[in-house]
Amino acid sequence: MNTAAAIPAPRPHLWRAFLAFLVPMMASNILQALSGTINNVYLGQMLGVRAMAAVSAFFPILFFFISFMIGLGAGASVLIGQAWGAREPERVKAIAGTTLTVGIVFGLLVALFGGALTGPMLRLLHTPADILPSTTEYARIMLIAAPGIFVFLLVTSMLRGVSDTVSPLITLAVSTAIGLALTPALIRGWGGLPQMGVASGAWAAVASYAVGLGWLAWHMLRRNHPLAPDAVFLRHMKIDRAILARVLRIGLPTAMQVITMSLAEVAVLFLVNRFGSDATAAYGAVNRVVAYVQFPAMSIGITASIFGAQAIGAGRVGTLGAIARTGILMNLVLTGSLVLLAYLFSGTIIGLFITNAHVVEMAQTLLHIMLWSVIIYGMSTVLSGLMRASGTVLVPIGVTMFCIIAVQVPVAWTLSHLIGLDGVWIGYPAAFLTMLALQTSYYRLVWRKKPIRRL
Repeated sequence: MNTAAAIPAPRPHLWRAFLAFLVPMMASNILQALSGTINNVYLGQMLGVRAMAAVSAFFPILFFFISFMIGLGAGASVLIGQAWGAREPERVKAIAGTTLTVGIVFGLLVALFGGALTGPMLRLLHTPADILPSTTEYARIMLIAAPGIFVFLLVTSMLRGVSDTVSPLITLAVSTAIGLALTPALIRGWGGLPQMGVASGAWAAVASYAVGLGWLAWHMLRRNHPLAPDAVFLRHMKIDRAILARVLRIGLPTAMQVITMSLAEVAVLFLVNRFGSDATAAYGAVNRVVAYVQFPAMSIGITASIFGAQAIGAGRVGTLGAIARTGILMNLVLTGSLVLLAYLFSGTIIGLFITNAHVVEMAQTLLHIMLWSVIIYGMSTVLSGLMRASGTVLVPIGVTMFCIIAVQVPVAWTLSHLIGLDGVWIGYPAAFLTMLALQTSYYRLVWRKKPIRRL
């Protein structure tokens, strides 16, 4: 498990396994991002700015609830990975059954109370009066549909634990196609459908999730998938407290990390807005580009976590070092290649989002400041993902949250006052470099010397 300065080449089969797992997952991420972008274009172009504002106003509430599902899915996928590596299909179903049951119960609570209290929640967020009615209509539909949305997110996450990233990709392709076809049809009332206004996006999302889940259930039953909703699986649709405790041990810190990162982005946006609307537009464009560049880094971190969990479950702890090296080298190759392309064609890429020459130049400068640090971020996610596979969660996530709260935001705030807008973006590489240094130190000095056991 040594990570020497000169990293030896990993075994070829690990590279192939990583790529087989990674490519469908990255395609899923890109598809999901494109789906959201196109839906926003529909709303903005066909209904106007207020429609976009109405949907955006609900996003903080939706993201808060989804953060817990991301955490729950992360915890379950690690445990499922360990059970799958140990060749225990019954336990795989037990973990998935407990996780889904919790997700459904939580979703029902959100639907019941969130649906009833939609208006007060939005008023608490100071939603502008001119968009409050349409935002309330959109939000109520999404909140009432929460059980189905949560199941969709959890299932697609848990499938990774059994090394299945193809089924989520196909499911997402099906649901995305439904959503992209149905949203404009409901906006315009094509084919005799009612004109639903802003609610079109919500109803289209609900329909797409429902069709996607239906297709996925049929697909898994037909292929006798280890997570197929068969009679054995349904017997495990109950809350096992011991399993739930292990899931939450990993899941809750992960959820808090996601929430912290989103709050940090709000703080950064506040700093950027001080420099005017051009700076805000540049921020939006840079974030879109970076989001796509980060997909490989994030996906490699998840892959390292799942492969690590399966190795631990199978009793092959000695392979964890090879997994770490493969993940780091693959990050250098894949993420590094995207970063290089983004540098070379930054003007053209930014120009896809912005037409104003001054803002394009501003965005290019900002992109050049922080883009290289995505590679550093990717290395850090590999190490934290591998440690998460063993159940070591608090320290890696604590490091990430510390770097966001104590490094990124303070550096961005201080330098924005000293050198202007560029200083805001310097906060990102400062945080990522600190994160890698601390994660590497803990990995080398503490974690790899600990006994690694199944959860």
